[in-house]
Formats: sequence, C-alpha cells, structure tokens
Amino acid sequence: MTPLFDPADFRLPPGVAHVCAGGETAALRGHDAAVLRYLADKSSGLPGRTEQEREIEAARSGMARLWGVDAGDIGFVSNVAEGVALVADSIDWREGDSIAIDSIEYPSMVGPILMRRDPVITLRQARGGEPDRLAACVDGGTRVIAASYVSYLTGERVDLVALRALADRVGALLIVDFTQASGYLPIEASVADFAFCACYKWMLGITGVAVAYWNRVRQPGWRPLSAGWFSFAAGSRGYDTVPALKADAMRFTRGNPAHCPIYVLNGALSYLSRFDMRDVQLHVQTLTVTLIEGLEAAQVPVMTPADPGRHGASVCVASPRAGAIVDALFERGVYAWNGQGRVRFSFHGYNTMADVERVVEALRDCW
Repeated sequence: MTPLFDPADFRLPPGVAHVCAGGETAALRGHDAAVLRYLADKSSGLPGRTEQEREIEAARSGMARLWGVDAGDIGFVSNVAEGVALVADSIDWREGDSIAIDSIEYPSMVGPILMRRDPVITLRQARGGEPDRLAACVDGGTRVIAASYVSYLTGERVDLVALRALADRVGALLIVDFTQASGYLPIEASVADFAFCACYKWMLGITGVAVAYWNRVRQPGWRPLSAGWFSFAAGSRGYDTVPALKADAMRFTRGNPAHCPIYVLNGALSYLSRFDMRDVQLHVQTLTVTLIEGLEAAQVPVMTPADPGRHGASVCVASPRAGAIVDALFERGVYAWNGQGRVRFSFHGYNTMADVERVVEALRDCW
C-alpha cells in the first residue's frame, strides 16, 4: 500500500514508522515558508497587517470548505478549552442543570463546566462501551451534551446524528470536539451548535490556534459574556453604550489572532484540499483495521472498537507499562504515543502497510 501523501512533503525522520498523529503529526516542510512569510509581513508595517488579515480570511474559508459551513461561522481561539469556556460562560445556568458526557471525555470539553461553582453543574457520565450509552444520561435538566467525535483515549467514534437527536429532544446544546477527527474524516460541523478543533494533529498545523465554529442558524442570538478589542465590531469607540460585537464567529477571538499559527494552518489547509477526505479516511482506516487484526492475532488486547464505522484513525492498547512500552518502541524506530495508561498508534496519509507491520513486530517484542 503506497502512501496517500508524499512522505517527502513532511519532516519524517528516515527509517522511522511515525504513527503518532493523535499526539503530533510530522510537520509539513512547507511550514518553513509560511513562518518566514509571517515574519516578513510582521516586519512590514501596516501593509503587513493587511496581509495578516487576508491570511485569516483565507484560513476561515479553507476551514469552511473542509467542514461544509459558511466562512462566517468560523472563528479562532487559542485552544479548545478557551472556546468551550466562552460558550459555557454564556449559558444562563440554573440550579439542577446538568451536562451529559462520556466518563472518559477529553478534559478540555469538561473542565470549563466542571469547575463552575455558582451554581454547581451536575455531571452525568456515561460508562461502558455501548454505542447509545449517553442516552441514559440525558433528561429535562440537561443543558449541554459535550462529546468528542473521536475519543482521544480509545479511538472510538460516536454517532453525532444520534447525539443531535438527543440534544433536540431536551433542548440542550451539542458541543463537539473534532480534534481527533478533522483532517482525515469528512466533517459536517452543522450537526453541532458549537464545535472546536485543535490544529496540530491531523489538521497538520501547529499549537497556538484552534478552530471555533458557531452554528448561527441554530443559535442566532449567541453572545459571549467577555470580549476584547478584536471581538468588537469595527469602528467601536467609547463605552457610553456597550460596543457591538462582530456579527460572525470572529467574536470568539478577543485579542489578536495567533497570526503565525494561522499562516501555518492556511498552508496545511491548502495541502489537505488536494485530497478528498473520503480517500484519506479509507487510507487510514485500512491501516487501523489491519493493525487491529494483527494485534489481536498477537494476543495484544485492543481498546478501540474493531468496526471501522465506530473508530477513527487510532488504535489504542491499554497497559500499566504504557510509558515503558512507548520508550521501547521509540528505540525500535516506532514513534507511538503514551498517556492515560494506554499506547496509541495513529495513522495519517503518509503512513503505509509497512508501518503497520513494524508496529506489530515491535510491539510483539516489547509487550
């Protein structure tokens, strides 16, 4: 199986099986030019700022195409937790309100609500492996259903259409994290009320910026409870009245956007636009399915659902020795990811079946 992406386009160490996209992908070599272009624009006075603004709009348009939404629905925050916090702060919480999550949901989706003290929000957690397990946690007191499209911990993919129906049944917001999905899965962001995505994994960007999506059709009146100079409408001056917010999702962005990461993101989006996400999905899931089969044959227990309809581009293996195993794999030229008591192998378009074979052989040696 040949790679879908040209490995020469990436900073891939020679002789290495780089299978840790769920943590950090290898960087595109084209990022060098993007960073230098940003530095040149930063040094060019007001015309350089105009170029920075064009870069922001280009990145918004690229994300809109990738997610099938309007460019005006796309804004930027520094990370997923910041975006979730902006939404959480805007909700008129009442005593007895709850949020429905999976018990192993990513902390950035839960922390901004979990830490609230006035009022305290009830956390209703689904447990186990049944696909519809979240339904038992949703009732008339549910104000938010928060879910990652693909789990960072197990690699499981959830049914967002079913979660949308659950949210509509009780009038809850559906907040989605696409971090472990965007860049290899087709995304229809409009299923969510709000959605966020870090950019340094399958999106091929770097840290410092995350995508924020506001579904203006479902939530036309949304207003954050905090703002900065950038989130106010152009021309705002003075405070005798509250300045108007920007009309679109750039109201998420309170201060200067992270221009350098956005230049890099724009280059990454341009690269990804050369590929149909259905082809990327087929490529990576051919690898994940083969790896799951290989690990099962080697009697290595796998946390990730075997059905490709229920998983993404990662295969996760639980072990109390996860850290030592990842270190041993690294010494064998296999770059995997450690954390939370599991080893995670994640594929992108530059991986091939040879990487799968190396993973199985190396893991069999050090399991």
